[in-house]
Amino acid sequence: MPKRMIRVATYNIRKCVGLDWRRRPDRIMRVLGEIGADVVALQEADRRLGQRSATLAEDELRRTTGFRIARHEGVGRSSGWHGNVILVREGIAVRRTCGVDLPSLEPRGALIAEVEIDGRALRIVGVHLGLRSSDRAQQAKALLRELEARADGMATVILGDLNEWRSSGAALTELSKTFKLSPPQRSFHTAVPMAPLDRILVGPGLQIEAAKAHRSMTARRASDHLPVWADVVRTAPSFAADAGSRQRESAPLPA
Repeated sequence: MPKRMIRVATYNIRKCVGLDWRRRPDRIMRVLGEIGADVVALQEADRRLGQRSATLAEDELRRTTGFRIARHEGVGRSSGWHGNVILVREGIAVRRTCGVDLPSLEPRGALIAEVEIDGRALRIVGVHLGLRSSDRAQQAKALLRELEARADGMATVILGDLNEWRSSGAALTELSKTFKLSPPQRSFHTAVPMAPLDRILVGPGLQIEAAKAHRSMTARRASDHLPVWADVVRTAPSFAADAGSRQRESAPLPA
């Protein structure tokens, strides 16, 4: 695929609890190894109660899959932010990460990582939106405000479980004002996949060349969601490479 820039994926791992109600991190890691992604956003990666500890052991994850966690400082024993975790392949540098709280009756948030691929920058946003339509609309607006405040021209990909059953849903309507949606993939429930809850969106300068829900035998047992991946290619000749106060234009991301 000479045009391929990067493969990204989103995966709600349900705290590593499969359809047999057994917590099996090894199955999740096997699925991660199958999809061939360069960057993955996980949802429900931490336990819900107590210290919200991680359900994937970082050392084992790195050894068995080649992924490392884009670590967010100050999260204690958890591996991300409100259950959101971003994984990157070896060779992809992580410049910075930050957690963003989103408005909701229940704790919700987004994790933003700025990564560098061959010296070129890409912003990855991992998010898990709420169960109520009104909450999702407000969360989508808050996320867009957060990204617009940066105003640095960095190419951006949003990956997550948006909890929207319809393309006309409130959150998708808001996000699609700025971002292009991946074709809907039936990713939930793995027993009988019907709902395209898990979505990938790309900002200006990027486009989705291919997208698919991964349906291996292991994926159909490891969680109640299937992972969704997309191959993302560039459409603009250049974009900003530095998200700091000093902005500069980079060369194009590799095709």
